[in-house]
Amino acid sequence: MQQKYIGIVLHTVKYNDKSNIVHIFTENEGNISCLIPVARSRKSTVRQVLFQPLSLVEFDAEVRPHSKLYPIKEAKAWYLFHSLPYDPFKSAIAMFLSEFLFRALREEAENPSLFAYLTHSIQWLDACQSEFANFHLVFLMKLTRFLGIYPNLDDFCEGCWFDLMNACFVPEQPGHGIFLPPQESQVLHKLMKANYRTMHLFGMNRMERNRCLHVICEYYRLHLPSFSELKSLAVLQELF
Repeated sequence: MQQKYIGIVLHTVKYNDKSNIVHIFTENEGNISCLIPVARSRKSTVRQVLFQPLSLVEFDAEVRPHSKLYPIKEAKAWYLFHSLPYDPFKSAIAMFLSEFLFRALREEAENPSLFAYLTHSIQWLDACQSEFANFHLVFLMKLTRFLGIYPNLDDFCEGCWFDLMNACFVPEQPGHGIFLPPQESQVLHKLMKANYRTMHLFGMNRMERNRCLHVICEYYRLHLPSFSELKSLAVLQELF
């Protein structure tokens, strides 16, 4: 039967000469995999341009019994971007975050709160005109709350250490080697408290920003066992 969906495009890969597989995080079913035709006509009801990283799409798909691939019959933009695909910095962020979400949400089922957070964040980035260099850092730290791996901030104090393995602040250096020293722990705590409106007040140079991104990716790898290395990470680090 045919069913309507609203979703966020995470990843597209070639399936055969006639079709591609696109992974989409949807509002009502979570992560699903769909088939889209490799269209060569402008009159096609499913255009490839709609399925760029983090695109917000509305589509009709044919749900077949005993099949995990849903052929998309019709598709259109659910939200029209104003700047995200055309700004090289924003498009690099979108490429990185779409790969990140593809790996982090691989097994994620229906989650309306998460879907609302993602769509709000994508639209905020598209509308923002300046001072968004810290966007991906704040986005990823806030994302941990929806995935059940949000760090415990209650025990933070000046000079404490952050235990990456146990996701909490501790007064002494942990016995294992997976932790942040006091100075970096303080930076992480400030980052967790920031939001999109205030993140521009948190000044960081390129080296500090890249270090934060490395720590965040390491944190996800520790707490999401299926989370693998990101190919687009180097591109983002070069730009920011």
